[in-house]
Amino acid sequence: MQLKIMPKKKRLSAGRVPLILFLCQMISALEVPLDPKLLEDLVQPPTITQQSPKDYIIDPRENIVIQCEAKGKPPPSFSWTRNGTHFDIDKDPLVAMKPGSGTLVINIMSEGKAETYEGIYQCTARNERGAAISNNIVIRPSRSPLWTKEKLEPIILQNGQPLVLPCRPPIGLPPAIIFWMDNSFQRLTQSERVSQGLNGDLYFSNVLPEDTREDYICYARFNHTQTIQQKQPISLKVISVDELNDTIAANLSDTEFYGAKSSRERPPTFLTPEGNASHKEELRGNVLSLECIAEGLPTPLIYWIKEDGTLPANRTFYRNFQKTLQIIQVSEADSGNYQCIAKNALGAIHHTISVTVKAAPYWIMAPRNLVLSPGEDGTLICRANGNPKPRISWLTNGVPIEIAPDDPSRRIDGDTVIFSNVQESSSAVYQCNASNQYGYLLANAFVNVLAELPRILTSADTLYQVIANRPAFLDCAFFGSPLPTVEWFKGAKGSALHEDIYVLHENGTLEIPVAQKDNAGTYTCVARNKLGVAKNEVHLEIKDPTRIIKQPEYAVVQRGSTVSFECKVKHDHTLIAAVTWLKDNGELPNDERFTVDKDHLVVTDVRDDDGGTYTCVANTTLDDVSASAVLSVVDVPNPPFDLELTNQLDKSVQLSWTPGDDNNSPITKFIIEYEDAMHEAGLWHHQAEVSGTQTTAQLKLSPYVNYSFRVMAENSIGRSLPSEASEQYQTKAAEPDKNPTSVEGLGSEPDNLVITWKPLNGFESNGPDLQYKVSWRQKDGDDEWTSVVVANVSKYIVSGTPTFVPYLIKVQALNVVGFAPEPAVVMGHSGEDLPMVAPGNVRVSVVNSTLAEVHWDPVPLKSIRGHLQGYRIYYWKAQSSSLRNRRHIEKKILTFQGSKTHGMLPGLEPFSHYTLNVRVVNGKGEGPASPDRAFSTPEGVPSAPSSLKIVNPTLDSVTLEWDPPSHPNGILTEYTLKYQPINSTHELGPLIDLKIPANKTRWILKNLNFSTRYKFYFYAQTSVGPGSQITEEAITTVDEGKMAGILPPDVGAGKVQAVNPRISNITAAAAETSANISWKYEGPEHVNFYVEYGVAGSKEEWRKEIVNGSRSFFGLKGLMPGTAYKVRVGAEGDSGFVSSEAVFETGPAMASRQVDIATQGWFIGLMCAVALLILILLIVCFIRRNKGGKYPVKEKEDAHADPEIQPMKEDDGTFGEYRSLESDAEDHKPLKKGSRTPSDRTVKKEDSDDSLVDYGEGVNGQFNEDGSFIGQYSGKKEKEPAEGNESSEAPSPVNAMNSFV
Repeated sequence: MQLKIMPKKKRLSAGRVPLILFLCQMISALEVPLDPKLLEDLVQPPTITQQSPKDYIIDPRENIVIQCEAKGKPPPSFSWTRNGTHFDIDKDPLVAMKPGSGTLVINIMSEGKAETYEGIYQCTARNERGAAISNNIVIRPSRSPLWTKEKLEPIILQNGQPLVLPCRPPIGLPPAIIFWMDNSFQRLTQSERVSQGLNGDLYFSNVLPEDTREDYICYARFNHTQTIQQKQPISLKVISVDELNDTIAANLSDTEFYGAKSSRERPPTFLTPEGNASHKEELRGNVLSLECIAEGLPTPLIYWIKEDGTLPANRTFYRNFQKTLQIIQVSEADSGNYQCIAKNALGAIHHTISVTVKAAPYWIMAPRNLVLSPGEDGTLICRANGNPKPRISWLTNGVPIEIAPDDPSRRIDGDTVIFSNVQESSSAVYQCNASNQYGYLLANAFVNVLAELPRILTSADTLYQVIANRPAFLDCAFFGSPLPTVEWFKGAKGSALHEDIYVLHENGTLEIPVAQKDNAGTYTCVARNKLGVAKNEVHLEIKDPTRIIKQPEYAVVQRGSTVSFECKVKHDHTLIAAVTWLKDNGELPNDERFTVDKDHLVVTDVRDDDGGTYTCVANTTLDDVSASAVLSVVDVPNPPFDLELTNQLDKSVQLSWTPGDDNNSPITKFIIEYEDAMHEAGLWHHQAEVSGTQTTAQLKLSPYVNYSFRVMAENSIGRSLPSEASEQYQTKAAEPDKNPTSVEGLGSEPDNLVITWKPLNGFESNGPDLQYKVSWRQKDGDDEWTSVVVANVSKYIVSGTPTFVPYLIKVQALNVVGFAPEPAVVMGHSGEDLPMVAPGNVRVSVVNSTLAEVHWDPVPLKSIRGHLQGYRIYYWKAQSSSLRNRRHIEKKILTFQGSKTHGMLPGLEPFSHYTLNVRVVNGKGEGPASPDRAFSTPEGVPSAPSSLKIVNPTLDSVTLEWDPPSHPNGILTEYTLKYQPINSTHELGPLIDLKIPANKTRWILKNLNFSTRYKFYFYAQTSVGPGSQITEEAITTVDEGKMAGILPPDVGAGKVQAVNPRISNITAAAAETSANISWKYEGPEHVNFYVEYGVAGSKEEWRKEIVNGSRSFFGLKGLMPGTAYKVRVGAEGDSGFVSSEAVFETGPAMASRQVDIATQGWFIGLMCAVALLILILLIVCFIRRNKGGKYPVKEKEDAHADPEIQPMKEDDGTFGEYRSLESDAEDHKPLKKGSRTPSDRTVKKEDSDDSLVDYGEGVNGQFNEDGSFIGQYSGKKEKEPAEGNESSEAPSPVNAMNSFV
């Protein structure tokens, strides 16, 4: 079965309609397609395509253009009639017709007048197949006449009376637009009381004194000519009754006067329309405007109803303050009676308007063009309606059909022309005219009789591309007369397609409802009629659909942050996909904050207005898909507002507020704060919190507070800014409801008791004149309470008390209203005094070379005379007589808390003599010292040799020079030297061991290989064992006979050759929180170093410090006390070499030092004596210096230069030794010439670098299991008199001043 042309399928949705609908059959008629190639060959009667409006108002200042355009084959010719007679345009030089057109151009700008060409024009377009005519076009020039001159008398009117100011504009064409303004061209304000009517008059329901003015001006605007005409100004004066009588008497002869009615209130009456009823007629499709304007006092209001019906909801509008009712697109159903009701407080009136809707003719079915084949039948139908019913008349080729030439193929049946067995001579243009008294309709419809072979208008080999699972439409636009039938085939030898799978539409289009991959291929369309056959091939490709495989997701972000939406698209590889982003179905904002890349949309610095729906649209030439996500921009809430206080009582008040915008995140709670303007102005305190759903809170209040409140809102994002403060509310005074806290009793002197407490703040005082009742009595006595009332202070001192006696104490608050509740009783003590007895039976046990244990007997409690704080051990190392001459002895202190009777002394130096004593400590200070006890530490292992140098290399030997260890820690027995060769691949050779006597500092090592690198390991030994080693590397010289000509002359001459730059001998002198790092460098000059360090054993990254210049030392600061650090030194730049790691340990955190002697009387007296002596010395020095001689101090300095204390150059890169605190005078002595730092730039550590990390309280460590050592360590150094011969030189003035610091 073949597919034939079939009725149009209803299953075809609007979206599936083919792009061009080429063919439509209606009552066996053909419609000629608008295909350019087809139109070139087919003849066609004329058709009017464009014409001027029926009522054509022209601007008399411009040329007149009357349009008339038509199409047809062959092209039509044009002619015109004017006022029913032929208009010969050739005879009028001002009239011309556009080439290829029927449009007339009348040139009146050069000469002539527009009025000359007023009339009724009609255009005729004619060719061999018939004639089409235009509407009757009525040409009228626009007019904007001036107002007639008139003299307008001033209007004087009593207050409250009605008034109508007439406008009566001149009649123009088209009618003018009316408005009222003043001399300043400002529109007059209108209201329910004053308004402009549809006729242009200005209506006052009642006048008021403010209506008095002299410039009520009516303007008429003629839009067509863009002109405005102005009426003469009208003057109005509104006066009272008394003023009115005087005015009548003086000006009655030359003043227009509106009756002197009373200005009392009155019910409404209508100013327009007049009477109780009126009639209104309107044409269908126009706007129906009904108007009622009433006067009265007070001003009446207008209401509208429709009798026996309702006003159409969607077409009814109220204008001019309800005074005008408008119904748009009015129809016959809107006819009826409408009532307007005017109402005020004194009554109401109504007016009925009877509305009749008439209708100019309108089409029910306009005639349509017919294309017929010879011998076919057809009809032209012309149906119209109107009120009254229009009359239908027919014309053929512009001539009434009654007088037109006969045509046997047609007959007239009222509104229908019936054609039968038409021939080519039956071709003509028919006009249908429907008219009544309100207008007419004119329509042209042609009958074109054609005999044509089938033609397929769709281009050959058209390629159709369709997305899989969507409908496919293959076009086969055809034409032929008679109407051809159409069949479709698939493939070169395929059979006709069946309608169970395919759908063939009337226009020849083949529809595949659900296209699949196997539907792809070539399709053939065949069109047949009795005159012949036509065929065409088209091709169909099926493409994969475009899909969004990763859709954007809903996002909630805070204002100011960044959000990203992802959209990944997959599409057919033969198509090009474009991804577009939309916001709320519109384009993205033109803002640099929005950036789009391949798969993402990123919005930075998100704002509130960025919230919305973001859509990703992926387009190809065949399909598009989209996915959307919503962005919610959240932020902390806006502050609450409108705070209000209600239910104000003595101890409570109700606070209410209005929440601010929650910024898309629900408010979870409100925080209420208060300010006490009386006691703490400007400080806000927390009052209460309520849930986010509440907007009121009942607040508890305290007495005697001047409250202000503010509220903050909180959501999941954070807390809002505070609201504005509420009004202030002051509560009444009351007695205090609490007493002061933190009551204590402690003596500042042995004979007093200082009672202290934390006072109540102003908020807690509950009233004015806050005071305290302080009471006390001895705990163990029978005395009565002693009381005193003091002002608002925080302490009271009781004098004349026994030393260190317990007391019971209480402090009670009171104000002018009364006392607080009874206070709690606390216990305190009167003042302490220094202990009287020293600890006895002090014993020392040496544990090892660096640790000793001390025992003592406790001091009786009565002798302590205060709170036992603990025991304090002073210990110091015995100095040689030579050292004692130069420096004071450094004493160290360890404090053991509580009643401990033993403790450990850590960090002792091996092979040393120590002395110690023990003192008891209370809150006042230390007691007397126990007798000194001496002890000695055994030998230990030595430190590394201070330096190691390798000099004078030869072919087979090198010379080693070294300095002994800075800390031998015993008697050195020997040195050990180990060395081994290193080959070119850095592999180590056999290790050779060599013993060297302890008294040597230089050694020549022989029998070495020439031109070989060696690594040397060197350390010292005591009887205890070997110490730390120092390493060095060097190379023997090259055999000149074998290496002649290879090395430059200056290489290898007298010193060890450095093969590669290197850094060695890293040493550290550590204090509590700092360390001085020094190193030895061999290599090129001008190298920039850096120091890297970190906690030993940790995995944290190295911390790096840059060394200023190429010096070989650096100071590290900000270290943690009692911590082991690793350190290494490296070089910046291309060389990039790094030293091996070294480890050092910072000193422990120092505990409190010995008792401050600055408060002791003997010390103060001594200092005064020293100051006086210094002053005398300064005077003597000044006198002798003025005489030109040397003063004694200077002579002594020159005569007794100390070779070990020399000044240090600021730029030599060395640090001073880390040493104990000595006398101030020696601290400030200048260092004298001759002393050098070690040659390897190391810094030697002195006695004070003992580590106490594992000992004493306050340092993170304890000693043995029984807790025998838990004490504080202090590095304080006590000044003691030096033994032996003391220097008699006087201290410098600077040193003297420093001694007071």
